[in-house]
Amino acid sequence: MLTIHTAGLLLPGPGAAPLPEGAVAVEGDRIVAVGAYADVAEAHPLARVRRWPGLLTPGLVHPGAAALLEAAYHPDPREAQELGEEPLTGDRLAALGMDDARWGASARRGAQRLLRHGTTAVTGPFARAAVRMAVARAGLAQVVRQAPPGLAPALDPLPALPEGAAPDAAFAGALAPGARADFAVFDVPDAAALAARGAGSCVATVLAGRLVYRAR
Repeated sequence: MLTIHTAGLLLPGPGAAPLPEGAVAVEGDRIVAVGAYADVAEAHPLARVRRWPGLLTPGLVHPGAAALLEAAYHPDPREAQELGEEPLTGDRLAALGMDDARWGASARRGAQRLLRHGTTAVTGPFARAAVRMAVARAGLAQVVRQAPPGLAPALDPLPALPEGAAPDAAFAGALAPGARADFAVFDVPDAAALAARGAGSCVATVLAGRLVYRAR
């Protein structure tokens, strides 16, 4: 079924002009149209429409995913009282006595948390087979990008950008007909507000045309 996603402002890709009341039409796992909502809706009158608040952008790429998924433990919600909710590293990670099964479960939770921050692509490679499987099953794309040295594991990919870089430097690609339908929506009015509030403002993530995260 063809679905149109529309928001108050659309950023089609790095360096592209913002499009007020923009829209992306998706069929299957592909984008079939990008443009002003009125034009896209007129061309596809039978499409289902999802209206989102804020800013619609390409999905983000996380340059520190290897460290986040292979050198940090993401606690199960049932462990929150004992371990907290944030990724564990260093001595706290070493005390857990990790094995392959626990690394796989941690990576699955970590991947879901990345999706909740608008991430649709991650950098590799991943040394642990359990982590590679978790990334593949989540549907996250893998790209080749140099991670900044000494990058601390964090769920939000935006702080990893070079100082002064615009948020579109974190885009995994561009929204264009024929491209895989990977994008995110943030509850902010524009790119400047996204830079200020971070990717934790994500309200929806679409991965290969599927709505994989929606804030309640």
